[in-house]
Amino acid sequence: MKKVLLIVPLLIGNIAIISAQNKATKAAEIKKENNPIITEKYTGDPAALVYKDKVYLYAGHDEAPNDFNFYKMNEWLVYSSSDMKQWQEHPVPLKVTDFEWASGDAWASQVIERNGKFYWYVTVSHKTINGKAIGIAVADTPTGPFKDALGKALITNDMTTQTKIDWDDIDPTIFIDSDSQAYLFWGNSVCHYVKLKENMLEMEGPIQTISLPHFTEAPWIHKHKQWYYLSYAYQFPEKIAYAMSKSINGPWEFKGILNELAGNSNTNHQSIIAFKGKDYFIYHNGAIQPNGGSFRRSVCVDQLFYNKDGTMKRVVMTTEGIQ
Repeated sequence: MKKVLLIVPLLIGNIAIISAQNKATKAAEIKKENNPIITEKYTGDPAALVYKDKVYLYAGHDEAPNDFNFYKMNEWLVYSSSDMKQWQEHPVPLKVTDFEWASGDAWASQVIERNGKFYWYVTVSHKTINGKAIGIAVADTPTGPFKDALGKALITNDMTTQTKIDWDDIDPTIFIDSDSQAYLFWGNSVCHYVKLKENMLEMEGPIQTISLPHFTEAPWIHKHKQWYYLSYAYQFPEKIAYAMSKSINGPWEFKGILNELAGNSNTNHQSIIAFKGKDYFIYHNGAIQPNGGSFRRSVCVDQLFYNKDGTMKRVVMTTEGIQ
């Protein structure tokens, strides 16, 4: 009888230990670190495309050595996910060398689908026209391979003369409205936009500008219910701010900061999507240590939430990311 009495407390103690271990394991699973979402390579300037049941993430490949304090980017990368947590890398779909007229710099870009074709608008440096330029590549699938669609740039530095800088034609973002009209937005220090023809390869009408407080670069257009949203990199080092409008042609009403400084990256660059009933804010920081930073960046994802009046709640950058 004494032996039985001794065994019972031991069993209870063991059960309690196992239960505590299980709780700790579950807590660790809940707090799994999912940001950055890509850790085997440095990635920056994320742009996401929702197509069918997947999200395709396009990013520039930061290849700068640890002692090199500027951007070194020769190619773009593509990843896909069905749940925003597990990401599959695909073969390199596009390089600067795929544009014979370009001299380098695989800077910010975006892919959009139209009529079964995938159009990739990219920032590069031009060989013969001083400054940055915007080119277009095309493919039959979201993972490519992509090829130069025009054999020349769509936008060159001599087309925009509001600034004295030669890097103001960067960061293209594309939006196709409900009436099927496509628009291209881009810029540094000045936000430009223009209508595109249905073939997605030609401009339709004049280049126009939008006045936004402290616009730096990285415009992104999206729509939620009846509102259009223009988010962009604000000041430098960069936060993300946004404006709202009932029309894609404005007027745009400034709404304030959406995402704070990353702290270890001078730039920020966002992509906002809706996928399977939730909204997401995709951005980059310099979180991968010991060498992450402004020129060796990493893509992260956190959820985005709207207020009842349509404004967006400030995005909280987390280590946990999407759980």
